Amino acid sequence: MNKEQIIEALKTIVQPYSEETSALAHIDENTDFINDLKINSANLVDIILDIEEKFNIEIDNDSMAKMLNVKATTEIIESKLAANAG
Repeated sequence: MNKEQIIEALKTIVQPYSEETSALAHIDENTDFINDLKINSANLVDIILDIEEKFNIEIDNDSMAKMLNVKATTEIIESKLAANAG
C-alpha cells in the first residue's frame, strides 16, 4: 500500500469525526488533525482505533502520541505495515 492509498484511507476514517469539509477535501501530508480538521483528543483515540482495525496493525502509546498530523500518521502506518510484512 503506497502513501497516497494510505492518505485516501485516512480521509475515509477521519471524515465522520470532522465537520471541516473543505479541509477534508484537501487533506494531504501537512494536514493537522486538531488544528485543520478540528478533531478533539477523544475523537483522535477513536480514529486510532479505526486505523488499527482498517490496517490490521497495533499502535503503541509512543506512536499514538505522535499521530497528530497526516504525515506522522502515514509514516507510522507504513512502519507498522512493513513490520507485519516481515
